[in-house]
Order: sequence, then structure tokens, then C-alpha cells
Amino acid sequence: MANYLYLLLTPEALVASMLPPEDFGAYLAVGTEKRAHGQAVFFTVEDLPDKEFNLADARKRCVPHPDGEPKHSVYLSIYRVLERVPLSTLRKLYLVTPDGKSLELSQTSSLPELKHKYSLYQELSPVSSRIVSGLKPKELIEYITDRAHNLYVPKICFVDLRLGELADDPDGGIAGDLPYRNIEHLRDCILQIEQNPDKPTKTVNRVNPQWFPYRAVATGVYIGDEKNVIHFPFPSVKELQKEHYDWWRSASIMGDSFGPLF
Repeated sequence: MANYLYLLLTPEALVASMLPPEDFGAYLAVGTEKRAHGQAVFFTVEDLPDKEFNLADARKRCVPHPDGEPKHSVYLSIYRVLERVPLSTLRKLYLVTPDGKSLELSQTSSLPELKHKYSLYQELSPVSSRIVSGLKPKELIEYITDRAHNLYVPKICFVDLRLGELADDPDGGIAGDLPYRNIEHLRDCILQIEQNPDKPTKTVNRVNPQWFPYRAVATGVYIGDEKNVIHFPFPSVKELQKEHYDWWRSASIMGDSFGPLF
């Protein structure tokens, strides 16, 4: 049986497993009593150097049970994991629904051209605030990982969420189908950015659970440090309906019931 390495974001951890990605996602979402059930987000990791983590110990412990059942998980680290895993070792990203269905996303170094004025970002790791900003994803990563700031992190991962008409007109824009409960608070946060051009970000929710509605994802997930940015593009609704129908149906039906947005 093969062994796999996974970087979990909800919560942050490095885990070895004998389960392939889709089975591992189902195990995280519905198959254990040791963690809260719900959506899971994780990367597959390959060619990780031994110097930061005890991979030899993981290989010894990640073996089948006496009855032949594969080992589900061996935790290597739960503290400051993201910053110690090189970006070059990340492969695929998996978004798992609360009932255990996985969507596999591939990475690209090219970034989308965002023409709207404001964006809504859900930070996934190592912090989990929800913020609005006039900065584009690459600019935001450069800002958050800038060591010249008093508040910075060496590496950041976040998801870009839809703002609809509020992205260009926070005062008069129609919220439409945005799945956010406190739209007026969201409007006010964007207006504070608009009224203060020197303010790069505004926190919508400082202590937010690492949960977000998949149906609200805009361009995808971003991860980077002060030098590099990787983008995991999110498919269009048309692509999801055609090529990933079961996952999209699950994400659309179950998503909003597993946590508050603000």
C-alpha cells in the first residue's frame, strides 16, 4: 500500500495516511469522532525534505492494522506547519464537502486579472480572519508577508469569495444571492476601505472559523510567501454542473448549514 502526505488547513496539520486523497477526504469529513465533522481542505504533499519533520518515524507508524485495514492518519505536526512546508512540495488541493465528496484543484503560477475594485478574502492558515481589501491576491500576499510590518506571517493561504455588485458599488450594489447574513456590516467594511485609500485591508470578522461556503468561491485559493504565489483556480459554475455535478450539488445544498459567515 502507498503512503501519502497531506497538509491540512482545517485545522492546520501535516498528516501521513495510507488512504488516497478522495478516501482521506471522506475520512476527515464523516469518518472519525476525533474531529468536528464538516468540510475539509487539504493539499497533497510530495518530495518533502526530512529536515523539518520526522518522516522516518511516520513511515514506521503508517502501516496497515493487524487486520490489514490501511492506517488512516499519522500526525507529524500540528504547530506552525504551513510555514515549514515548501511551496514547491504542494501538488493538488482538495475541497471536501460535509458529506465527504472531494473536488480536486490543480495549481498554476499564472494569476487571473481581477478588474473589480474590492475583494473579500477568507484566510485559511495560519490565521483565519475574514477581510475586505482593495488589494489583488498577489498584492495582499506581499503585504501580509512583508517582514517590515509589525503584524506579518511568513506564508499565507486564503480563498477569494464573491462580492457581486458590492465589489464595485458597496453602497448601492445589490447583494443578490450572496450567502452572507450581515450584508450591511459587509457594506460598511468595504465603505471604510473606499473612504480611506491608505487603508489596505479591513477586518470583517477577526475570529472566524476555518469554514466558507464553496458556492461563494470566486477565483479560487491562493497560497504564497514574500517571493512566490500559487493559485488554485476554482471552476466556473458551468464546469461544476457539467463535470463535477455530485460535488457541486452537495456543496450547494449542505454548505450553508455548517457554519455562520459573519
